[in-house]
Amino acid sequence: MQNAKDTFYLALQGRLAALNPAREILLRGVMRPGTLVEENELPLAWVPVDAFRLQWTALSVDSAGPMPLATLECTIQYATDGSQGSGGMDRGRLLAAMDAELAQALGQQPRSVPKMNYTGASATTMGTNIFWADPVFAAVVSAGERLERTVTVPVFAYQEVGEL
Repeated sequence: MQNAKDTFYLALQGRLAALNPAREILLRGVMRPGTLVEENELPLAWVPVDAFRLQWTALSVDSAGPMPLATLECTIQYATDGSQGSGGMDRGRLLAAMDAELAQALGQQPRSVPKMNYTGASATTMGTNIFWADPVFAAVVSAGERLERTVTVPVFAYQEVGEL
């Protein structure tokens, strides 16, 4: 399952960075694209805003076919406080921009990419693809001055022989 998770994350990160190269996050002194997987990071004392935070929240495996089909649920959370220059009064617009970026990145064709193995010195292509269904956008939540949204995306991958 880890290969599918890594592949989805890097594919989404690449698509989002292509749509908005200015969306970056400073994390532990390093500027990087504004997408992170919470299980791959050290715990943060703060919730990053204006960035996409991925969590893997559910897993089911159908072993009925010739290869087990894993269905992973990816929850993507993001939030904004608005910009300082407008006193946060643009937070609705900024959240809508993030909604549009994510919808476009997840809706781009193809909705599949070759599954990759990133454990070695260089990434290697595996024998199957990962693919995903339509995202489900939950209602906006207002938390003080912050606007937040959660999006759920089912991600599918066949488990190949010898894969963990």
